[in-house]
Amino acid sequence: MVIDGSSGELHIDPSPQVVEEFRQRASDLARRQAQHLALAEQPAVSRDGTPFAVAANLGSVADARSALAAGADSAGLVRTEFLFLGRGSPPGLEEQQAEYDAIADAMAGRRVTLRTLDVGGDKPLTYLPMPFEQNPFLGLRGIRLSLDSRDLLREQLVAICRTARRAPTSVMFPMISTLGELLEARQILADAAGSSGLPADLQVGMMVEVPAAALKIETFLPHLDFVSIGTNDLTQYTLAAERGNGAVAAISDALDPGVLQLIHHVCGAVRGRVEVSVCGEAASDELAIPVLVGLGVRELSVSPYAVPRVKACIRELDVERCRAMAQQAIGLASPDEVRKLVLAMSSPTSG
Repeated sequence: MVIDGSSGELHIDPSPQVVEEFRQRASDLARRQAQHLALAEQPAVSRDGTPFAVAANLGSVADARSALAAGADSAGLVRTEFLFLGRGSPPGLEEQQAEYDAIADAMAGRRVTLRTLDVGGDKPLTYLPMPFEQNPFLGLRGIRLSLDSRDLLREQLVAICRTARRAPTSVMFPMISTLGELLEARQILADAAGSSGLPADLQVGMMVEVPAAALKIETFLPHLDFVSIGTNDLTQYTLAAERGNGAVAAISDALDPGVLQLIHHVCGAVRGRVEVSVCGEAASDELAIPVLVGLGVRELSVSPYAVPRVKACIRELDVERCRAMAQQAIGLASPDEVRKLVLAMSSPTSG
């Protein structure tokens, strides 16, 4: 059996010719990866001279080391729940700080964005009682659960503030739906910082994962330094298609024009006011990247493994051309049409 994970091709009992073709594909892929890695430390600058940041999504200190080796400009998303899951009690303050410090040290001075505990839904905690919910993805998860367990959130924010006093650090709140949630979270952060106030270099941001948050993003901006668009959940909620449900997998597509219109709205609202990044799977999709760039995204946060490839992809883009492409894409009817547009406009023979 042979499979190409990028195209979804599967061959059972393949002929010698098919085996040879797939071996050649693997060889070509390895060669391209080596070329991309050799240039990974260099900045990601488009053909027309526009600089981009390519950050890494992390879930451990080991991920941070991999990200640094892969040329990541920063840690755009640290999933701090890796400390909280799979255990009988929550991590203590000292353990949390030690892990956050270790990640910051592994990133060697590059900014680290720590997302506060994002559990609930498909990620329950055994030591934190959660009510039975008919639809947990629409229930007590993300910042909602944290605000319902304030002591847990406050202790985590104390640890984050400690790390922020010794290394470039940002804190990001997940699953924000209302301004009240953000203001409550910021108040707990202020309390956690203590009498000395917030660390001077600490930046505060939120995930844009809920369509309502995207549509009213202007109301959040006075209280933020940055926003990060989580395309996985934004797609799930926009299209009412649970991302882990194979029966609706074909519907849950980040290149759906409805999702792109929300991203377009966010980028237009924040332009020149705060930084905006994308940290979902679309950030490493080579057909989605030109559209995201055209919509105004200037930072992509991807798996450490994908950093060199994404940087290489950006270096081939022209931002004005991407902008024209994106304006057409948001008016199309389906993600398939968007992909056809990207392929057509990326062709060397296209005008």
